[in-house]
Amino acid sequence: MQRIFRNAVAFSVIIAAVVFLNGCKLFKIASHLGPTEKVEKVENLKIPSDDATIRVRIFSPAGNGPFPILVYSHGGGWTRGNVYTVGKVCRYLSNKVGCIVVSVDYRMAPKYKFPIPVEDAYAALQWTVNHAAQLDGDPARVAVGGDSAGGNISAAVCLMAKERSGPKIIFQLLVYPPTDLSSLDTESYRKYGTGYDLTKAHVEEYRDKYLRNAADRTNPYASPLLEKNLSKLPPALIITGEYDVVRDEGEVYAKRLQQAGVQARSFRCPEIGHGAAYWAVASGKVQNALDEAVSALRQAFGNFGGHA
Repeated sequence: MQRIFRNAVAFSVIIAAVVFLNGCKLFKIASHLGPTEKVEKVENLKIPSDDATIRVRIFSPAGNGPFPILVYSHGGGWTRGNVYTVGKVCRYLSNKVGCIVVSVDYRMAPKYKFPIPVEDAYAALQWTVNHAAQLDGDPARVAVGGDSAGGNISAAVCLMAKERSGPKIIFQLLVYPPTDLSSLDTESYRKYGTGYDLTKAHVEEYRDKYLRNAADRTNPYASPLLEKNLSKLPPALIITGEYDVVRDEGEVYAKRLQQAGVQARSFRCPEIGHGAAYWAVASGKVQNALDEAVSALRQAFGNFGGHA
């Protein structure tokens, strides 16, 4: 009888642990999802990129245009994610900033390796500027942005636009971007490289799937921090997380931009790791980071309307 009782207690403990862990996962998923902002219009289009086509998902706010435009690249280690995984953030930015958001479904590794995702994002920028009038947008007020791998891609697109003489980008919003794929050896990697959502091993895996070879690690389009001349790039806001492995290289990139005469700053969000933008709408901890992004974009666009 005692054995049966002990077994029943042990089974109850196991069940309670499973429920607790699943509850944690459900809380994380619920936070990740957050509330959904309603925008005036959402449109899916296919656009050309070299000899291929890619998808863009366009979020338009209510009001009278022409609106400023943010061309946004999603995160996911260059290997996963899409225009739907960042839909809530794009909706939020569209409403709060009062801008059109063109979310880019760039082709991904390992099938489409570097520099194809960057070229796709650059093609989306070109298409957006050329078709701004059709979108009720302003081609003179176009910014780029992205989170994680998308932040890396957006930084590279700014380098491309500078070297290829356009299109003109007036601002870059880089959210926890990897900016140096060459070494992965910073204080934040040493402190947070294990035991957190994004580990050093994860980054190494993503990097190896994304890049064609080791030589690509030092290509500025893969590692913008290694670009020698960062002058004449768009103003930037770089958002980092306190417990994120790529925190230091993001903040160093902001300093390098400043040293090159670019109006740039970084904002470190306390007590969060990598990937916070996905659930930022539902989390008070990172609301300040979202507020920073909205304020910076409004200022860059000269647009102080938005929706409260």
